[in-house]
Amino acid sequence: MINKLVIENLKHRPVRTFLSMLAISIEVTMVLTLVGLSYGMLEESVRRTRGVGADVIVRPPGSSALTLSNAPMPEKLQNYFAGLPHVTRVTGTVVHPLVFPESVTGIDLAAFGEMSGGFKYLEGGPFQSPEDLIIDEHYARQQKLKVGQKVNLINRTWRVCGIVESGKLARLFVQLPVLQDLEGNQGKLSQIYLQADDDANIQTIIKGLKDTPALKEYGVYSTEELVSLISVSNLPGLKAFIAVIIGLGIVIGFLVVFLSMYTAVLERTREIGVLKAIGASPGYVLNILLRETAVLAFFGSILGVGLSFVSRWLITTLVPASLQQKIMPEWWLICMAISLVGALLGTLYPAWKAAKQDAIEALAYD
Repeated sequence: MINKLVIENLKHRPVRTFLSMLAISIEVTMVLTLVGLSYGMLEESVRRTRGVGADVIVRPPGSSALTLSNAPMPEKLQNYFAGLPHVTRVTGTVVHPLVFPESVTGIDLAAFGEMSGGFKYLEGGPFQSPEDLIIDEHYARQQKLKVGQKVNLINRTWRVCGIVESGKLARLFVQLPVLQDLEGNQGKLSQIYLQADDDANIQTIIKGLKDTPALKEYGVYSTEELVSLISVSNLPGLKAFIAVIIGLGIVIGFLVVFLSMYTAVLERTREIGVLKAIGASPGYVLNILLRETAVLAFFGSILGVGLSFVSRWLITTLVPASLQQKIMPEWWLICMAISLVGALLGTLYPAWKAAKQDAIEALAYD
């Protein structure tokens, strides 16, 4: 009986019901989208790091596993690393940051190709001149670029010579000496990649590098060690960001439902008076309103999950190179719980106020 009354009450005010569910769904979509972006961009970074094909990564002094320093390494270190036991291939890169999160990477195309297996060209081909630029498919789609078109980066005009499949190191590539000259860092590298002859020898290479006095201040990591650090649990700032988003979600849910339910209680003063006049207890009235809220939160959450797919489609269509959103099924129930908690908190006072109304005063309400 109560459930039927709840459904009929919601059906009786379709616009208010829909708008309440929509507001709750936006809360859920916001949380799912931002959490999905956090995980999606980290996973994309891991995929591109593994795409290099390296087993060991050496970074300059003052850098960490996740950031580079302004003290580049001497390019001649490559020759030293190439002579070490169990090292089969070596290549270095220079990274020039653009607007976050993009950067231009200078590479030795031949050496990079040997280590990574080479680019898969979707259009065009390798560098032909110092002004040539290779871009991946996502950057090409986002910027609407084709082979042969010109693009201005780092105060220089480049010609797109090739569009490649994504997943290897970066989205934009130029020739290593050209980027070194532009930065005024001739003979310097941002990081160096090493490939081992066998996985069993990776730790031997790392130990040898760390035990070398001249390399004491350098960062030396296995690729698997590096990618294991690219996670939400190892990025305190990102964990705090997600916590803030969840908190905002609860606050938004609380405010939306509070306003909606408070207005609904005022509109239904006479209806509540009739219920109390025929014997409904305060608990009965409270039960009805809380159930209505739970129904709104449930269907609003389902709508929010659906809208997260829409947000992912929009991001993939409009900014595939800048943002990557992952669909997070493990967060669906979490978001439903968040929306339910926020909604129930928001309806407690209006429901309590309705339950405490005097039946005679409620019936006299105009």
